[in-house]
This record gives sequence, structure tokens and C-alpha cells, in this order.
Amino acid sequence: MAARMRLKRIGSSNRAAYRVVVMDSRTPRDGRFIDELGTYKPVEKNDRIRIDLERAQYWLDRGVQPSETVASLLKKAKREAAKAG
Repeated sequence: MAARMRLKRIGSSNRAAYRVVVMDSRTPRDGRFIDELGTYKPVEKNDRIRIDLERAQYWLDRGVQPSETVASLLKKAKREAAKAG
């Protein structure tokens, strides 16, 4: 099973929101997932990205490949965490 870290769309039309999840690469975009790592809400001004970085690192250590979008979100979340703490 080849797992990927990618976005799962939630929310209504014109109010997009996404969950950052680990799922089988063959699963449809909004299908079953293995683990939920956080959320991404592009329409909000504050607190747009919430990701459990420890859990994400756990999956990255096990060979899960993030999509391009999730990789950039992880980078931003790590930068914000470094600023905050």
C-alpha cells in the first residue's frame, strides 16, 4: 500500500476548507483516510493552518510522501511553530 499525505475537501461551496490526511494513493479525494493530521482553511484570515507536526513527522518517517500542496503547508506550519515557540 502506497500511502500519501494529501488534502481532503470539506466545507460548503465558496467556503472551502480542507483536512490534511494520510490515505492510500488509490483512494478518491474525499474517500476513506488512515489518519487525520490537521486542517487548512484558505478563506480565513487568522489561524488558517493547523497541523499536528509530531504526527506528520511520524508518517514522514514511515515513508509517506506528501503532495506538493501539503509539503508547502507543512513548511509554513513549521515556520509558524518556530515563531510562536
